[in-house]
Amino acid sequence: MMPQHTLPADIERTSMQIIEKELAEQGIVIPPENAAVVHRVIHATADFSYAQTLRFTSGAVEKGIEALKRGVSLVTDTNMALAGLSKPSLASLGSAAYCFMADPEVAKRAKQEGTTRAVASMHHAAQCCPDAIFAVGNAPTALLALGELLKREELRPALIVAVPVGFVNVVESKETLFSICTEKEVPCIAAMGRKGGSTVAAAICNALLYSATGRLDPTARGWQG
Repeated sequence: MMPQHTLPADIERTSMQIIEKELAEQGIVIPPENAAVVHRVIHATADFSYAQTLRFTSGAVEKGIEALKRGVSLVTDTNMALAGLSKPSLASLGSAAYCFMADPEVAKRAKQEGTTRAVASMHHAAQCCPDAIFAVGNAPTALLALGELLKREELRPALIVAVPVGFVNVVESKETLFSICTEKEVPCIAAMGRKGGSTVAAAICNALLYSATGRLDPTARGWQG
């Protein structure tokens, strides 16, 4: 059997059409403002359950796009998520992306404070880029740290992407963080439940990046990502 589609842009465009068709067949209606994010996550995971589990505070996607257009930075909790971000899109927006997990100062701080590098990296990021978009795909302790910083008014990020994966503290950390963000009126996109991961974090960020640069259609990106 010969493959029907071989060019990258054609494959992506056809995949998105399949996603839209199958969502419609399941009777699932995604609000237009959130569709690009939901479709991108399903595209990255082939998991339609995200259509049900992704939650958005009011205007979260729009506010994330506006922040990227202003050139805010992106902070991830893993180098895997960092590697998955669209570098051409970041460059065109004049934005930078960081992961501080391997930073020697973060490692030193974690050891001194008896905490995880994920927690120390969030505290470090809050000091150096407090208005950034924070994307957490692995460490629930990072979300709990962000929640504490929000409650103490020591952080006001442009958006928090809360999608860690796992079994311990994962569900609780997402629910807690989403509640705090709602109370503090901080934009948040969260994948409720156990599922998530660095791939999901990168997919959400890329949906925002592509929207901010007007390159949701893959042809507009020149297949560069």
